[in-house]
Amino acid sequence: MSQDSPADIELDGLVRRFGERTVLRGISLSVPAGATLAVLGRNGAGKSTLLRILATLLRAHAGRVALFGEELPRRAWAVRGRIGLLGHEPLLYRDLTGRENLTYHARLHGVSSARVEAVLGAVGMELRGDDPIRLLSRGMVQRLAVARSVLHEPALLLLDEPRSNLDPAAGELVEPLIGRGCGATRVLTSHDPESALAEADLVLALRDGAAAYFGPATGFDVAAIAELYA
Repeated sequence: MSQDSPADIELDGLVRRFGERTVLRGISLSVPAGATLAVLGRNGAGKSTLLRILATLLRAHAGRVALFGEELPRRAWAVRGRIGLLGHEPLLYRDLTGRENLTYHARLHGVSSARVEAVLGAVGMELRGDDPIRLLSRGMVQRLAVARSVLHEPALLLLDEPRSNLDPAAGELVEPLIGRGCGATRVLTSHDPESALAEADLVLALRDGAAAYFGPATGFDVAAIAELYA
C-alpha cells in the first residue's frame, strides 16, 4: 500500500449506544491493507459490536467510519461485497444443504459453481455437502461458515471467535482460508488472547467500550493481558 492510499479501516471517534448504554466510546484507529487487528477485552467490552459496525450491520452514532476509503454508512453498498463475516451465527439456512447454502451465496456475489466446490473441498466438506445443515455437528457447521465467509475472496475478513467448535485438525484445515497467510486484512476476536496476539500486527484492547490500548501487538504483553481481563 502506498503512503497516499487510504487504510483499509479508519475509525475516528467512533461511538455506539444501545439505549442509554454507551457500548463503544470514541474509538480511533487505522489498519493498513493486509494487516491483522486483534480486538481484545472481557465479555461485554464491545468487541462484537465493533465487528458488526465494520460489517455494515450497525451504524455508529457518532464519529467517522471508513472502509477502503469509503465512508459508512453512506457508501456501505460499495464495500459490502469486499467483506467476509464469520461470527457467532453461521448465517446458513438449516433446512438447506451446505452445497445449497454456498450456491445461494455464490449467486449473490456472482461467484462460479466451481468456486463453491473449491471451498467445500478446502474445508473438507465435499462428501457431506449434500447433508442438511440441521443434521451436521457444530464443527462441521463452523467449517461451512468459514467456506461461506471466504467464498467471494473478500479483501477484509471480520472474524469473531473464528475457531470456535473446531478441533485441532479442522483448525489446521481452515488456516489457509482465514489465517494470517490468507492475504486479506483481518479483524479478529478470541477467547484466547495470547493466541490472538501471536497472529496479530495491531491490538485494540477494549475496557468498558473505550480503548485501553491501540498499537503494535509487540507492545502488548502478558502483564497487560492479565490487567485487561482482571
